[in-house]
Amino acid sequence: MNARPGVGVAVIITRGDAVLLLHRQGAHGAGTWAPPGGHLEYGETLEECAIRETKEETGIDIADVRFRAITNDVFVADGKHYITIWMDARLIDGEPIVNAADEATEVGWFPWDALPEPRFLALQNLLDGACYPRT
Repeated sequence: MNARPGVGVAVIITRGDAVLLLHRQGAHGAGTWAPPGGHLEYGETLEECAIRETKEETGIDIADVRFRAITNDVFVADGKHYITIWMDARLIDGEPIVNAADEATEVGWFPWDALPEPRFLALQNLLDGACYPRT
C-alpha cells in the first residue's frame, strides 16, 4: 500500500458529442474504460503531461489543454490512492490508435450518454460529480 497519494493526469478529448476512451490493461483498473492519462513526471506541467500521455497512449496530438476538475480516487482493492487532475483538450490531428499495447487493448469514441462499462474509478468519480469543483 502506498503511504501517500500519487498524482495522475487524465485528459477529456471530445469529438462532437463523443469522448475518447481506452480499455485499460496491465495496471490498476485493468479491464475498465478511461480517457488517456498517466502519472505526472517530475518537473512536468499538467499540460505537458496531458500532451505526452495522450501521444504515448493514442498517437494523437492535442492542444488547448486546460484544467477541468480534480478527483480524489482511492482504489481500495489495489491499495492505491491517487489525486487525478482532469484536463480538457482539443484534438489537433490524427486518428487514435492503441499506441501502448501494454497499457490498453482498445481505443474509441463513445457518446456521453452511452459510455462503456466498467469504468475506471477516477472517471466514474468525475461522472458522479465527486470532484472539485463540484459539477
